[in-house]
Amino acid sequence: MLDFYFQNLLYGKLKLSKKHYKVLSGLFGLCVGDALGVPVEFISRKELKNKPINDMLGYRVHYQPPGTWSDDSSMSFCLAESLCNGIDTADIGNNFCKWLDEGYWTPYGRVFDIGNTTLNAITKIKNGIEAEKAGDIAVYNNGNGSLMRILPLVYYLENYEENRFDMVHKVSGITHGHIYSKIACSIYVEFALNLLKGNDPIKSYINMQKTILEYYTSKGLQKDLDIFHRILNNDISLLSINEINSSGYVIHTLEAALWSFLNSRNYKDAVLAAINLGNDTDTTGAVTGGIAGIYYGYNNIPQKWINTIARKNDILNLSLKLSKSIYE
Repeated sequence: MLDFYFQNLLYGKLKLSKKHYKVLSGLFGLCVGDALGVPVEFISRKELKNKPINDMLGYRVHYQPPGTWSDDSSMSFCLAESLCNGIDTADIGNNFCKWLDEGYWTPYGRVFDIGNTTLNAITKIKNGIEAEKAGDIAVYNNGNGSLMRILPLVYYLENYEENRFDMVHKVSGITHGHIYSKIACSIYVEFALNLLKGNDPIKSYINMQKTILEYYTSKGLQKDLDIFHRILNNDISLLSINEINSSGYVIHTLEAALWSFLNSRNYKDAVLAAINLGNDTDTTGAVTGGIAGIYYGYNNIPQKWINTIARKNDILNLSLKLSKSIYE
């Protein structure tokens, strides 16, 4: 019955607008990519090359059933829920605390995966530290924990482009306060915003490069851009697979996601390319899946994968709530 409801939603009774459809597509794109990667998180590229992932699996590494999404999606949904009432970093931080303590926006009521930097930040918030200042600022605290959850902010920023970099920095800083994490989130958001406007991937990539270089150079942060040179000064898609890393380092994840998306022609191929890079498979899948979902749309995500997704009706309702709060 639920699958029938989904089909009616997309093709019939509710007649989603293009903007509503894009929210649905991005959130499902993210969580499906996440769920595909959960069973093989930490598995090496060499092992996956010998036995590549080509379908939704279950159990294995985290012993979770098929369609289970991880902290990547949970924290994205916490952010999306908060954005329905505007941008409030204290409220976002509170949602993250509820996720950790109460299993809020988890697939089955409990957290089974969390990064150390994220855990430290949430602990600080619980101890009274202001959310915007909770994220660690050391250079070695540049895991992908803010990049993995930043996608819902893209939709909100359609109406607030003038201050978008400040907003991205604040939302990233709740858990990851170093400038590398903030720039990585800005690159991803800028690219996704271009896709959301209807630009093709190549134009979106070129526009993103120009905007990011101009903005951060104007802020005197040219030196901090150097570490992103493979993305900003070159075409990341032209690198060979052996030149792409897929660890939990934020720059590796961003490079891997852009590379996977730009070298694919549909949602399925994009997320499978990302996951079969190995290592931090759920996050690479989620980050890739978010932009692939926006560009290719919900209808391009294999229905059999969507059918397995935990709490898909709740995710549907969240996407509708977020889109209505932003666009209506």
